[in-house]
Amino acid sequence: MFDYTSRYYNLETETHTTPDGRTVTYVRRRFLPRLDTIQSLTEVTVNDGDRLDLITARNLGDPEQFWRVADANVYLNPFDLTAEPGRTVRVPVPSL
Repeated sequence: MFDYTSRYYNLETETHTTPDGRTVTYVRRRFLPRLDTIQSLTEVTVNDGDRLDLITARNLGDPEQFWRVADANVYLNPFDLTAEPGRTVRVPVPSL
């Protein structure tokens, strides 16, 4: 259902039957990984104008992996990570 690079790749799906009889399939809730299980590749300092996809592209080679950086910094909203220039952002070792 999801590409192996997606944050939803390993999640199970469930179904729900609505009162009118429709069946809705959905992905089960995703929990952030424990911080002590994420190995750091590097730390970068956020510069004015940086975006998480740009940081991720420079460090992991794929801007769509921004969610890995958000997970490694325990942020649900990735925009918060780059809102403040000078902040240090942890970049995780890429995994498959």
